[in-house]
Amino acid sequence: MALRKIRTIGDDILSKHCREVTELKHRQRVLIRDMLDTMYESQGVGLAAPQVGVLRQIIVIDVTEEGDSPIVLINPQILELSGEQTDQEACLSVPGKSGAVTRANYAKVKALNEKMEEVIIEGEGLLARALQHEIDHLSGVLYVSKVEGELLDVEKE
Repeated sequence: MALRKIRTIGDDILSKHCREVTELKHRQRVLIRDMLDTMYESQGVGLAAPQVGVLRQIIVIDVTEEGDSPIVLINPQILELSGEQTDQEACLSVPGKSGAVTRANYAKVKALNEKMEEVIIEGEGLLARALQHEIDHLSGVLYVSKVEGELLDVEKE
């Protein structure tokens, strides 16, 4: 597959609402593979389609142990949130920065998988945070609008 250019803060596409996917065509399947490759190459834990310039409701997440399957969600909707966690958050579209964000500690999401079958994903901690963060991207929301305090510079390893 191919690596895609990650759009960064200031790019108008990151502030736009994404369209639903009604049919998974070859083009979207290629996009999903490219998104996974791009996320892994960039050492991220999640990526949303607008971050690679595509206004479709598709996200990929991998917060699992090596060897587990990544999560691919199409048209995700948050069904339930509960609890609270505050932690440092970063984003591939806001390189070199992080900030404290409070999010729900538990998230329940309904979406379609790559077979266009409805799935329910539940997660706590990092998975709940990643689900909320990536779904925000589909509505044109960047985490920087939720940062408590200042954005911090992050050193690359």
